[in-house]
Amino acid sequence: MINEKNKKDLYIKSNPYFFKIIGISSAVLIIFILIGSIFFDAPLEEKAEPYNAPNPSKSAWFLLWTQELASYGSYYIYIIIFFFIFYMILPFLMKKTPEHAVWFHSAYKWINIISVIVFLAIITLTVIAYFFRKEYWLLGF
Repeated sequence: MINEKNKKDLYIKSNPYFFKIIGISSAVLIIFILIGSIFFDAPLEEKAEPYNAPNPSKSAWFLLWTQELASYGSYYIYIIIFFFIFYMILPFLMKKTPEHAVWFHSAYKWINIISVIVFLAIITLTVIAYFFRKEYWLLGF
């Protein structure tokens, strides 16, 4: 049975100042995106025509990395599935819980390294697919 003392042990201590920073940074980001949307149009394609498909046909920018990875071979999709499952069970694999919120806690050094590598790989694949894929999905400049 959980009593009051055990309830307090289940929570991570935090600072209210941290939530103020998050609120301010979220508001600044939303304002930045709204101002950016005034000056830059969305990169939408023309109306889809089944008999005249664009070459190459690219997915939305946030999914381009999956399209790029799948272009290397059909078995590479299992990398995406593996990391999806890995990040889904990650909270259950963590044994130590820090007393306060910390970026890149030393207890999770390998998880942090893997996460940064995955992030950089996704960014790299997105940039390659968006800027360097030409007709027939060939690499070009």
